[in-house]
Amino acid sequence: MKTAAAGVAAVLLALQTSGVAAGGAQTKAKTQKLDIQTLSTHADRVTGGDVLVAIAIPGGSAASAEPPEVRLNGRDVASAFRLQDRRFVGLVSGLIDGRNELKVSGWGVRDQALAITNYAIAGPVISGPHQQPFVCQTDTFKLPDGTTMGRAQDDDCSAPTKVQYVYMPYNGKELRPLAGTRELPPDVATITTSAGKTVPFVVRVETGTMNRGIYQNAVLHDPTRDPAPTPFTPPPAWNRRFLAIHGVGCPTGWFRQGGVMGVNPLAGPMIARLGDGYVIFTNTLNHPTNSCNAFLAGETTMMGKEHAIETFGVPEFTVSIGTSGGAYTSLQIADAFPGLFDGILINATFPDALSIALAGADAHLLAHYFSVANRDAFTDAQKVAVSGYSGMKAFIDAANQSQRTDPVPGRQDIEGYNPAMWNDAVPKALRYDPAANPHGARPTVFDAARNIYGVDPQTGFALRPFDNVGLQYGLTALKSGAITPQQFLDLNERIGGFDQDANYITARSVGDGGAIKRAYQAGLTLGGGGGLKSIPVFDDGAYNDERGYHYQWFHFAIRERIAKQNGGAGNHVMWRGPVQAEKAWAVFIDWVATKTRPATAVDGCWLDGSDGKGPAFHPERQTFSNQPDSWCNKAFPSSGFTRLVAGGPLDGNVLKCQVKPIDAKDYPASFTAADLQRLRAIFPSGVCNWTKPGVNQTRVVTWASFGPAPEHLLIPAPVILNRSQP
Repeated sequence: MKTAAAGVAAVLLALQTSGVAAGGAQTKAKTQKLDIQTLSTHADRVTGGDVLVAIAIPGGSAASAEPPEVRLNGRDVASAFRLQDRRFVGLVSGLIDGRNELKVSGWGVRDQALAITNYAIAGPVISGPHQQPFVCQTDTFKLPDGTTMGRAQDDDCSAPTKVQYVYMPYNGKELRPLAGTRELPPDVATITTSAGKTVPFVVRVETGTMNRGIYQNAVLHDPTRDPAPTPFTPPPAWNRRFLAIHGVGCPTGWFRQGGVMGVNPLAGPMIARLGDGYVIFTNTLNHPTNSCNAFLAGETTMMGKEHAIETFGVPEFTVSIGTSGGAYTSLQIADAFPGLFDGILINATFPDALSIALAGADAHLLAHYFSVANRDAFTDAQKVAVSGYSGMKAFIDAANQSQRTDPVPGRQDIEGYNPAMWNDAVPKALRYDPAANPHGARPTVFDAARNIYGVDPQTGFALRPFDNVGLQYGLTALKSGAITPQQFLDLNERIGGFDQDANYITARSVGDGGAIKRAYQAGLTLGGGGGLKSIPVFDDGAYNDERGYHYQWFHFAIRERIAKQNGGAGNHVMWRGPVQAEKAWAVFIDWVATKTRPATAVDGCWLDGSDGKGPAFHPERQTFSNQPDSWCNKAFPSSGFTRLVAGGPLDGNVLKCQVKPIDAKDYPASFTAADLQRLRAIFPSGVCNWTKPGVNQTRVVTWASFGPAPEHLLIPAPVILNRSQP
């Protein structure tokens, strides 16, 4: 097990390393005759003191079985290497925190060195200073046998690594703890993997701590006859594939380690994947309900995959799956950290948590205006038309999602609104209250990722990207005649905005320019132009436009974002209707494994079959529409959202619009000269110009860092790790 290293000064050392290999999976130091590669992670972002390395035998030389001379910081580590396919592979351990040098000599060629930067297994590597306060939960996290990990050993929530086994009994549906590892129980079932191996259905489960989260990996492994897993003796039943899984949610996802995984790797659909032979890996910080920060989840995935490779070996490919919060986590990690995943399968998806929150903020301003600022001036039908949603229920559900931006407890201005949501594990004494505890931890998506958004030096609060300057609420409703010019003008004159505590203010909200730019760069708002441009992205549906906030427009927004940044979205497949998990899985895995899009990987929807045999698939290019203009749109009409009705793009990814002068031609004939004069007074700097990109809108910076790693650093000042930082 890797151990947390004391001290952090060494990890702040800048290190110039060789370039990243195609796909982001390996780092090389290369001459014409000698090739050294780190196989488990990038050489500049190694964690936990060990790394899997390959040294290729130079072309044209004799195929010698003798290893080269290999030294780590001057220490001989050649015995760690074994000959595999004309290269020597070794798990190099004993790395110090900070800069290391791996020097290779032999075969009559020039000596070559690879610079390696190692970071403590507790992190951070690229996510910036650790979130404070932070509540450990190892003492409540249940292991497969029902025991817990015990109390955390340090402030980084570290706990000893434990390996336990579970098995599937004959005709069973749930895995049970294995009583011992000397012999298998008589009722153990057998399973045939996707690679065609028939083995006892016994699963090795490793649980430990990493990046201050709790990680688990699981794979078929028979302790009574299989050797201990290493990169050189991988589990015989492993199908050479990795599966990363993520949880759901977002509210309450701050300031804690997490006492449960978002998806149990040993239950539900994961049982089938274990039976296929996959290595499944996850972490409590990959569960947005524990940690609503997708960049931190990306760092955690980077570390988790590294450890899995160093435990089992290099996979043929790695895929990720997720629902709701797990879906956007899959998307964001795949885009910001290309090479970690070779394909993603998602459902009930959103582009990202920020898109939910900001769409909710617009809807919440409308709800406040309708209920407080101008009560009874709009009919419900007009309110719906201005909101863009399918009905009042969907509109209010969207408005309530701004609760994840509101740190003030007790505010209940609209039905169902529940701000300042906390998990019970976080003591009340640590929680922000503007009156009782103004320096407490703030439960918002912005403060959970304050290293990215930045901090207001006056308040100590995270900077906010929400901006509605120039936004003409209800513009499409005005043009269609659903609302009058006077209603449109009054709405935009009095809509207002929010302050840093989500209190209503009369002025429009002005988003911080730096926070906006870094949200794009870090992928906190999904761009689609990073890793998503080239891997299979399979959307298996699930939404509820009429009943809640899993709206269809989010699915189409993802496709639009990918298409805009890459000139098309041919790698994105969308199924609508009831989720077809196993059908989608089979098509998706065929696509990833063969690297060729199969004929079955096409858009379509699942319609109720008239013959009583269940849903039938109707292949059809999926389009965004609320009209019965196709089979699928007739069955599953899509509704919009507030910024779409304000004239904005379907991708919903302009955080702050560029503005243009008001032009009378943009308004209906019923708009008088006096109306235009009033409109210019409402928007003295102009109105949104949706033909241009947003202010500071930029592509994701792949493999970015917010410290301490110096490569691709996106903060201007040196990172200082300070555990007392509020």
